[in-house]
Amino acid sequence: MGYRVGEVAALAGVTVRTLHHYDEIGLLSPSGRTAAGYRRYETADLDRLQRVLLYRELGLPLETIASVLADPGTDADAHLKRQRELLVAQADRIAHMVAAVDRLLEARAMGNALTPEEKFEVFGGFREPDGYAEEAVRRWGDCPEWKQTQLPETKQEWAEAERQRKDWVRRLVALVDDGVPADSPAAGKLAEEHREMLAGVMGECGYEMQQRIADLYANEPAQLAFLVREDEQRPGIGAYVRDAVRANAARQAA
Repeated sequence: MGYRVGEVAALAGVTVRTLHHYDEIGLLSPSGRTAAGYRRYETADLDRLQRVLLYRELGLPLETIASVLADPGTDADAHLKRQRELLVAQADRIAHMVAAVDRLLEARAMGNALTPEEKFEVFGGFREPDGYAEEAVRRWGDCPEWKQTQLPETKQEWAEAERQRKDWVRRLVALVDDGVPADSPAAGKLAEEHREMLAGVMGECGYEMQQRIADLYANEPAQLAFLVREDEQRPGIGAYVRDAVRANAARQAA
């Protein structure tokens, strides 16, 4: 899908003009263009932008940053570790950036909790998109819930979590197929169970956070696939989950 230049600017906290400048000097060029010629940034571009902004915060000139990023002997993890060393040296001024890099390293480790063979056995053909761990840190890394996240550790725990997900999705699909409204008590029960599943991973999940997550299901297929696999989906099922979560939250607040 990719990101438009305005979306990247808002996500990174920079101006569109800055992104245009980075493109013009070859520091950060988008991976593609739309049919109309507009810039389209992919996850790898956002990863590179994060490094550029971290090095800029440390006071490195753009020419130096370009040289560092162009070094073929330095991979993504090496860049992260080097950034962390520089950030720790200036901990009083940029302590929040140190934490961001730590969380990114943790997220990459979480993604390797199972071997490829175990992942196939537990999840079948489903696999998370490349760069998802980095994207999750960008989106949620500053949320208190992220710091409490505890994913399953063993293959058995992952398998049980997958069993619970499948059971929940089976009942969700039955409601959708039967035309049960998203604001019905039955859909509300599933919405509450969804919040409990999130809380099991995040330590706690309030209705506001749940709604933020559910909103993604309606707009981002990759996010929806984590909850409802492509072969389980029905047209509009992401919007159905979003609406059920919103209705349940409103009911709880009344």
